Amino acid sequence: MNDEKPKTLEELLKNYDPSPMEYDPNVDGDEEHLIRDQLLEEKERLKDVITKLKEKQRLDRKVRR
Repeated sequence: MNDEKPKTLEELLKNYDPSPMEYDPNVDGDEEHLIRDQLLEEKERLKDVITKLKEKQRLDRKVRR
């Protein structure tokens, strides 16, 4: 078995650099943000449709969000 001591927090974080990393589309995936934006736009569109349907159903009373 392994009889080594577990590393301390200082040893684990000795090479840690908190500076921001650069965005690399080849590594990070260059289209994922587009998919998210499309989904958020579709969500907003559907919320508007639902709001209009609820207003119509409630005889033009305002719907609280």
